[in-house]
Amino acid sequence: MVDIGTRPANEPRSADGTRSASGTRSANGTVTIEEVAAVAGVSRSTVSRVVNGSTSVSPAALEAVNRAISDLNYVPNRAARSLATRQTHAIALVVPEETTRFFGDPFFAAIVSGINSRINRSDYVLNLFIASDDPGDKTTSYLRSGSVDGAIIVSHHTSDTFIDRIAAAVPVVFGGRPVRARERDYYVDVDNVRGGREVAEFLIGRGYRRIAMIGGPLTMPAGVDRLEGFRQALDAAGLEPGRIEDGNFTADGGALAMERILAAPERPEALFIASDLMARGALAILARAGIRVPEDMAIVGFDDSPVATSVSPQLTTMRQPSFTQGERMADVLLDLLADRDPPRVTVLNTELVVRDSVLPAAPAR
Repeated sequence: MVDIGTRPANEPRSADGTRSASGTRSANGTVTIEEVAAVAGVSRSTVSRVVNGSTSVSPAALEAVNRAISDLNYVPNRAARSLATRQTHAIALVVPEETTRFFGDPFFAAIVSGINSRINRSDYVLNLFIASDDPGDKTTSYLRSGSVDGAIIVSHHTSDTFIDRIAAAVPVVFGGRPVRARERDYYVDVDNVRGGREVAEFLIGRGYRRIAMIGGPLTMPAGVDRLEGFRQALDAAGLEPGRIEDGNFTADGGALAMERILAAPERPEALFIASDLMARGALAILARAGIRVPEDMAIVGFDDSPVATSVSPQLTTMRQPSFTQGERMADVLLDLLADRDPPRVTVLNTELVVRDSVLPAAPAR
């Protein structure tokens, strides 16, 4: 039986005649759980059950407590709730990258915005950790200590072995296909294979035949999958790919890769560059070499980040829904923490956005 509680008739009352919990207003003036219990006419434990979402409360008690909470503008003490429920109501966003990479790539801004948009509509707070693969890493130790309820991990590499230690301690949702597939993993990805394939098909359809690629590192699933899609389209068309260089998903890496491609004996007619940031670096090298885009070489990027419209010419690029990916990752983790049953794998589609860096048809050679 649920105890809705009674109070002695001589219990102290406030100036307006409502009962107070023997002066239990906290030292800083905030309303306490005892004061809510006194005003509602129930026990402290009943208020605690209501605040923590328990269903073992009578309708009358629930109504009385909710009315008292509203009247008093009571805000539950998060620390006390954490002790009672063994929950921190904190979620970690773990990004295994250098700080310069994280703050310099618009992809991360879109992902974080999407995650934060969803977390802001929940009772959780988001903590950002830019982590490194250090066996004694403070981030790993902190996350394994019970300081967060779950984690979202974005931009991981095959060398990031510390991720396994995090996943063993708290529920984890990956941004992108995990580097080591396990049946228990949850992840939200974009269809990078399809995206890479459709870029190559688009260039082939415009009449280009000598097509090279600046890709991401093969230690990352996105780098592997975009290359795989690119190769699939060329194989289907009976074409051999041009040079394939790793640009490390950075502007500097794209510039260096472009220099290596230009140093090769045969110059490509078109180039698939697997991130807009790498494309920006490559465009700078092409401009310095006097090579016109798209007249001398067509360029297609990947992301449709703000970079795509800030360069000249504006990039034709494969749009990936990074903001939506962030929202979906947060959705999946919140469902896991609420003991709901979210899908283990969510794959979002990409969309080609045609701008100025590709001609309507390849020039005659």
